[in-house]
Amino acid sequence: MKYILFFLFFIGLAGISLGQGGLPPSFFEGKSVVVISTDPGARPVLSWQELADSVHTYLVQAGADPIAYFELEQVALSEARQADYAKAFLQRQVKNVILVTRQKEKLSIHVGPFSGDGKIIASPALFGVSGKDWIEAGGLLQELGKTTKSKNLLVLDVAEFPQISSQETAQSVQKFIPRNPLNLEVFKLGIPLEGSSAETGAMSYFRYDLFGKSEATILAEQATQKTQIQGILESLYPYQIEWLTEAKTTQQLIADRVQFILVKVEGRQADLMKSMGLEPLTGEDGSKTVVKYYIRFLVRDELYIGPDWDANPDWREALTRFLENLKK
Repeated sequence: MKYILFFLFFIGLAGISLGQGGLPPSFFEGKSVVVISTDPGARPVLSWQELADSVHTYLVQAGADPIAYFELEQVALSEARQADYAKAFLQRQVKNVILVTRQKEKLSIHVGPFSGDGKIIASPALFGVSGKDWIEAGGLLQELGKTTKSKNLLVLDVAEFPQISSQETAQSVQKFIPRNPLNLEVFKLGIPLEGSSAETGAMSYFRYDLFGKSEATILAEQATQKTQIQGILESLYPYQIEWLTEAKTTQQLIADRVQFILVKVEGRQADLMKSMGLEPLTGEDGSKTVVKYYIRFLVRDELYIGPDWDANPDWREALTRFLENLKK
């Protein structure tokens, strides 16, 4: 945990971060997917697709073969959704993942090998460059790419934004169950703290609102969050819980009698509902950003979203509603 937090602080300061010593060889001889997270408050205002169009030329000139662009917040919407994207990447024979993070003061580009599984990247310790914008960061990557002759010859002239088909995502949709789990009183409910390696996979470390945070900031936010969650749980959840701050395998958790995990996801309401197999809301309600909680049953890998839709823009209200619905 400390190593990851230190790394996040380090890459927030450096123009070039050497997580793996340099660009992976597969960057110059294999397909890449590009995953983008952009701060809506950054100026000039650019959608993630417009940013993809802007950065595409630099990636190609650096030697990459970027075959598809996606929004990070969509890819990492949930564990199940992330696994769906990973399966699609496997089918397309993807070798690399390029992560572009745009914040108000800088833009960072990181490159790593595709893990081949649902994690998408094995670690946040990736080679990367940073600059004040895509021109500066892209220029740095372009210069570094000149040191190796690329074997990627037939590359796309413009950025492409393919959709993951419903057939590819069907498996995860079926896993979401619109009712409450049984036996909550028998086993512990694990509660990961945000920003910890237990709460999020390596992909989410490159979200614009998480990238580069110092260890002190993350720990302070976790302490505040734990106090707030504990206050809600004490009045609404009468069963055993266990706080999770470090990543553990499913087998380790089950051995500790943790068979349930409280999962928090955040995204556009319509996107979340669709990903969970529900009819999405439209208009303003569908486009608002909300928090949704659900419970993952580790033994069967089932995801229980509860009998009623209880997402809310305020995570405290969303958690309160979810716990109240557990009584139904």
